[in-house]
Amino acid sequence: MARSLSGVETGFNFDYAAARVELTDRNVVLTGAGSGIGRAVAERFAAERPRALVLGDLDLAAVQAVAEPLGALAVRVDVGREMEIQRLIARAREHAGEIDVFFSNAGVPGPGGGPEAPDGGFEQAWQVNVMAHVWAARALLPEMVRRGDGYLLSTASAAGVLSQVSALPYTVSKHAAVALAEWLSITYGDAGVRVSCLCPGAVRTPMLELALEDPVGAAALLSDAVLEPAEVAESVIVGIRAERFLILPHEAVAGHMALKGSDPERWLRGMRRLVRSARQ
Repeated sequence: MARSLSGVETGFNFDYAAARVELTDRNVVLTGAGSGIGRAVAERFAAERPRALVLGDLDLAAVQAVAEPLGALAVRVDVGREMEIQRLIARAREHAGEIDVFFSNAGVPGPGGGPEAPDGGFEQAWQVNVMAHVWAARALLPEMVRRGDGYLLSTASAAGVLSQVSALPYTVSKHAAVALAEWLSITYGDAGVRVSCLCPGAVRTPMLELALEDPVGAAALLSDAVLEPAEVAESVIVGIRAERFLILPHEAVAGHMALKGSDPERWLRGMRRLVRSARQ
């Protein structure tokens, strides 16, 4: 068997038809569950009757308010620190055994602007939007590969497959998050580890309200539909059942991706035109 840089054996041949993923009777962990998309996904996951649902968030009071009516376990976690992700995983294992599904959903918008954004803002975006997914995979892959079963989900953004014109740190970190998920799927898919990456466009959350303060960012975000968190949560369930790598709640995103891939010069011209109009 070949080994990856993480030391986990790869090169397995796995029969996906033999073991479809359902959330019922599974130990499921979700970060960023205190508000927005995370809260809606937590509520939707609970309806699937998992064996255990462990919800993490930086805001303990917020995640406790979500967890209590769902009968879930709430854990305070700063996903920008590897030790805290390890602690969350340990709590989940103590609570209900091996983890079946880990949804690394927490994220930050980071600072607006381009290269002039402060280094601290870039660093935070990188730690939370990228390294949190790396650290979760590092901790979970050995047990998932050993038993030939497991699901790693992560939230990136439509900005990860397109671009968020008003925020370079966000765009770069979300592109990296998609690339990470893609690599994990290629490398561990045949070992029985499913990987999905959620890439929504505009969703009615506090993060969206912040992004709309910039007219250029607002023009891009509002060029397509604004979805409710519950609609995104439903897309996640559908995506899991279909074992879909890219979960795209906004149908228009796939069309933009197709144009970008087939005619990148045309796509760039269109994006520059959008930015010019917003600035005017």
